[in-house]
Amino acid sequence: MSKYHKLFAASVLGLTLAVPAYAGNFGLGRPALPEEIAAWDLDVAPDGTGLPEGSGDVFAGEEVFAEHCAICHGDFAEGVGNWPKLAGGEGTLADKDPLKTVGSYWPHLSTVWDYVNRSMPFGNAQSLEPDDVYAIVAYILYSNDIVDDEFTLTHENFLEVDMPNAEGFIVDDRETAEAHFWTGEPCMAACKESVEITMRAAVLDVTPEETGTAETQASVQEASADAEAAAEGSAAVAETAALDAAMIESGEKVFKKCKSCHQVGEGARHRTGPALNGIAGANAAAVEGFKYSKAMKAAAEEGLVWTDDELAAFLAKPKAYMKGTRMSFAGLRKQDEIDAVIVYLKSFGS
Repeated sequence: MSKYHKLFAASVLGLTLAVPAYAGNFGLGRPALPEEIAAWDLDVAPDGTGLPEGSGDVFAGEEVFAEHCAICHGDFAEGVGNWPKLAGGEGTLADKDPLKTVGSYWPHLSTVWDYVNRSMPFGNAQSLEPDDVYAIVAYILYSNDIVDDEFTLTHENFLEVDMPNAEGFIVDDRETAEAHFWTGEPCMAACKESVEITMRAAVLDVTPEETGTAETQASVQEASADAEAAAEGSAAVAETAALDAAMIESGEKVFKKCKSCHQVGEGARHRTGPALNGIAGANAAAVEGFKYSKAMKAAAEEGLVWTDDELAAFLAKPKAYMKGTRMSFAGLRKQDEIDAVIVYLKSFGS
């Protein structure tokens, strides 16, 4: 908390200290208790002042983020609807419509930690433990390609993280540089007779509309995913007779982690990633109509084929398996989940 916040808190909670005469006459206020001031004193400075001890790695962050943050910010911090995007936007700050995210815009990591700790999750602020906050911030950094998937953020290495736009801000010197604007005589000629509101934020579609609680939205999304999966499964019954039904069912559940970027089944289309029908046993970068990364194209030219072993290695740690891949997913940690997803993908032909 800044000194101004502390002064404000003390003045509100301890009015008797500031105006003893009024307090004596009206019985207003009392001295603020140490624990009450401590409850306000949450801020973290760019130099790390205020950081509690703790740590969290990317994999743990992915799980916590999926539980508490993904409903608004997407599974990969890509944003949902009008809710903020936390990843992406690299090199867009000079554009007419820049994408300002943690990776492209925020200069200090302390701002990320402080905001998550102070204000998130939406509707349940300050419910996260310090380790959870460290893990979430680590996952946001990973989603922006600032750290790798084995990174662990702690109070000890916090200041070692270099934010891409750390040098993109300048000191606010308007008090001196623009002093002539505030010291001269104001122009009072040709003024409008009245001021009218011509547009509201809701009309401009810049304010997200709350359509229900987080639990309600999550249940709606899950029900929709279940319905899609059921339709997809029925279209491939003839091709999956030889596959383990239990494994397919298990893989379908795990694949929900992938559905924000990939589609499978009848009518599957490309999203952020390509449609995956017929991926098992196919050549890499072979799906028509999708723009692959340079790394994936290079692997294809070297003869990469998506065998079970290659798929398993990629699903475990995509960025470690293929340097330069655009896939932001950290990977599946459990071998049984990897095996199930491969069987599930096999159930969808080309």
